[in-house]
Amino acid sequence: MAEVVSLGIHILDVLGRPVMRIPPGQDVDLLEDIRLTVAGTAAGMSVDLAKLGTNVLAMGPIGDDAAGNFILDTMRRYGVDTSGIVRKPRVQTSATMLPIRPNGERPALHVLGANAELGEDDIDFAAIAAARHLHLGGTYLMPKLDGTPTARILEFARSQGIPTTLDLIAIERPDLLDVIAPALPFVDYFMPGLDEARMICGLQDRHDVIRFFLDRGVGATVFKMGAEGSSIAWRGDDGEIEDIRVPAFRAEVVDSTGCGDASCAGFIVGLLRGWEIVECARLGAAAAGLVISGLGSDAGIVDFDQTMGFMHGAETLPMTE
Repeated sequence: MAEVVSLGIHILDVLGRPVMRIPPGQDVDLLEDIRLTVAGTAAGMSVDLAKLGTNVLAMGPIGDDAAGNFILDTMRRYGVDTSGIVRKPRVQTSATMLPIRPNGERPALHVLGANAELGEDDIDFAAIAAARHLHLGGTYLMPKLDGTPTARILEFARSQGIPTTLDLIAIERPDLLDVIAPALPFVDYFMPGLDEARMICGLQDRHDVIRFFLDRGVGATVFKMGAEGSSIAWRGDDGEIEDIRVPAFRAEVVDSTGCGDASCAGFIVGLLRGWEIVECARLGAAAAGLVISGLGSDAGIVDFDQTMGFMHGAETLPMTE
């Protein structure tokens, strides 16, 4: 039985670094590295969870193509249970080209592909009921599952006593809040980037954003803030909002791809171990700090012990707030 079901988008990333420009015409620029990796707010996190010693079941779509084969083979090598993966005929596996800039930034060129075909009929509810945790990642890139279907899946997990986390990829569209609102009352830990949360609610002040989502039913907000660390907030027994900040760790910045997924993975591993929420967030920060030091979402993390060593030994970055 899986400890964690990681449900959502599965992507093949093609990454190159360092990219200074897009060459004009048919000119060629030489790069130091080009890699293929398994990525996405469900698939990338599955790999990180497996590296951290967690039994994880991946649940999501791929195409019946070579890219899908790569995702399956790679995830299995990392020890991920891929029995929840569904292959969609006549559609390509979702894929992204990522020209990584020297500062680690990662503009993206994406094909929605198979992720657009994942529907409620593809979900193994029995596997969710048998797990200890459900992570749903990829809202806004799963048009057949976004909205009410996502809410029903999370509500089912709640009915089975399964804690839930939700991560997303916010894109500019007018209905961001409408799409996610039905799911929010069934999310125990809401884990987008702070800037993504701002896009959804239209507010800027972090405290206003926290209150906005807590008022709409999420159990806790866990906002990722890059070099500023993370923000964790929830309502105490007296109804007042409790808010803590956890700093990021200092690391060599190579590529920021997958750092958010690693943060979610570390946080969930802490939850499974029964840790206090601040320690969960610190493990998430350590996992992200390792991933940012290499190319691709599967870089950096070796195993749980190495990540713990980094968490206890690395210097933290200052926070401005």
